[in-house]
Amino acid sequence: MSESLAGPGTARPEGADHPAPDTPRIPTYWLGLMAGPLSFGIAGPALVLDDIARDLSTTTGTVTWGVTAFGWGIAVGTPLMTGLLRHRGARAALAGCGALVLLGALLVLAVPALPAVIIGCALQALGTAGLTSIAMSLTNSARSMGFVTASLAVVGSTAPLVGSLVNDAINWQATLALPALSLIALLVIIGRASTRPTSTAAFDGLGAVLLTAVVTALVFVPHYPAIAGVLSVLTIAALVWHLRVKPQGFVPAVVVRSPVFLISSVLAFLLAAVNFGLMFAVPNSLSDHTSWSSGTIGGAMVWPLLLGGALSWLVVALSAKVGRQPVIFTLLALSAVGVLLASVSTVAILLLLAQALASIAAASGQGVFAVHSTKAVPDEERPAAIGLFNLFYLLGAAFGPAIVSLL
Repeated sequence: MSESLAGPGTARPEGADHPAPDTPRIPTYWLGLMAGPLSFGIAGPALVLDDIARDLSTTTGTVTWGVTAFGWGIAVGTPLMTGLLRHRGARAALAGCGALVLLGALLVLAVPALPAVIIGCALQALGTAGLTSIAMSLTNSARSMGFVTASLAVVGSTAPLVGSLVNDAINWQATLALPALSLIALLVIIGRASTRPTSTAAFDGLGAVLLTAVVTALVFVPHYPAIAGVLSVLTIAALVWHLRVKPQGFVPAVVVRSPVFLISSVLAFLLAAVNFGLMFAVPNSLSDHTSWSSGTIGGAMVWPLLLGGALSWLVVALSAKVGRQPVIFTLLALSAVGVLLASVSTVAILLLLAQALASIAAASGQGVFAVHSTKAVPDEERPAAIGLFNLFYLLGAAFGPAIVSLL
């Protein structure tokens, strides 16, 4: 397919890897460093929750509300902060997200109290979700997109171990503040980022509120299925109605009505659900069918997740040359084989192989399908597409473990 320049309002052709007009060129490694620390907030506290509970004189179950707050923050912050990017430009969005991360980190470092921990985790999540989406929007090729998504997977695979080591060397508050490492890259990127908004439309406040309500309801479906399920249906209906009234609002109709965007997002959701579901199921199977200690199981789980994250960069980079359909079929096949192995096997090496296959598929899928989904929409709606696409992926990460627990 021959290349053609994609001007504003024009969807880029499938093979085009060049950035949209006026997209600043920023070294990929800085984008990866800005995005990757988000994973510390998701998985970093996994091995230190007992220490936090003991120091705060509460239960481990209560402390996990900090993790829940982080999950809510990245789900809500992903579309909200990309809305800021659309209407205020990359530099203003980076400044706003950086301020949220810094304030959240200062809270968890300076105030060892449960309310401060929960609020601090939520603020860091809102900020790092925006920084991650902005990093993805600043990529200019499949290779650079793959590096950004691979950084998330690689950091996530080592986050529990790193969090535990930081806790031992400093304290658990430093572990909770690890997402603030993204600020190192922000200080470099913000001076090179564009100040030009991608959308000149008036800010759609009602659309932002409705989308926040939808995301909040969906995040709590695994925890409170009945109430959150009903609220999800109601808020989605209200958002659809609003979309018909204001098609160029906070959720652009041109994005959610794109078949390529919807298919890419649903596939990313499915791959994420499988991967994060197996991250819950495989350790349980290893505990049931081996004599390994919990520490041994935790260490063994690092290599398949790390392998998946590392290989995903190569897969995403090659996807631009191989073509869409072969890559889609390969990723779905890897995920399906992972589910099959985890379902029928009790052998440790096969269970770990199942996790590795699912990890490769999900981490690669996030990069590959992000590229596909953003090429299918006008250039000025690329930030919105990335925010909504990442929202689908994050919901898959939330629903996967919940589905496994029900099964």
